Amino acid sequence: MESLFAHYPELRACECKIKSALEAMIHTYEYGGKILVCGNGGSAADCEHIVGELMKGFRLKRPVYDERIPEGIRICLQGALPAISLPSQISLLSAFANDADPQMTYAQLVYGYAQEKDLVIGISTSGNSANIVNAMTVAKSLGIKTVALTGEKASRLSEICDITINVPGNETYRVQEYHLPIYHYLCAKLEKHFFTE
Repeated sequence: MESLFAHYPELRACECKIKSALEAMIHTYEYGGKILVCGNGGSAADCEHIVGELMKGFRLKRPVYDERIPEGIRICLQGALPAISLPSQISLLSAFANDADPQMTYAQLVYGYAQEKDLVIGISTSGNSANIVNAMTVAKSLGIKTVALTGEKASRLSEICDITINVPGNETYRVQEYHLPIYHYLCAKLEKHFFTE
């Protein structure tokens, strides 16, 4: 964690919440759960980025030893931490937005995908994006652990979520700049926890 703060000393204010998020994510994977991630605009791109780091090698090699898979295929695979980027479900998102309610698109996906052992991460620079708030409300109603990445101000997500990492910034681009090193840190720590031999 010190390397994170060496590059971004202002994030030290978030230290306890980052640690809590990491513990929650480790717990999710240790108990066979998966992580769902949702966000809008640049934060939707962050969702894809996070899932990319979790579902394949990030900083470490992740050999697969599952002998059920033929060796010729197995040696080409990498260990995965199950995660789904909800913004990538474009056909379902657009259909639900058209047929039902655009503000409930992520809520519908959380309702359909999430199970009790899972964890939902909501990314919103304001912390008040209606579709993210609705998704996290559904998750909380189902007893599913929730983590939010937001800006500095108190928000609806900080009221709803179990853990809110509210970075020290309010301008959208600045908040997004702080989110990236935080989720890189979390992904690297998860990888080290589960794939260091």
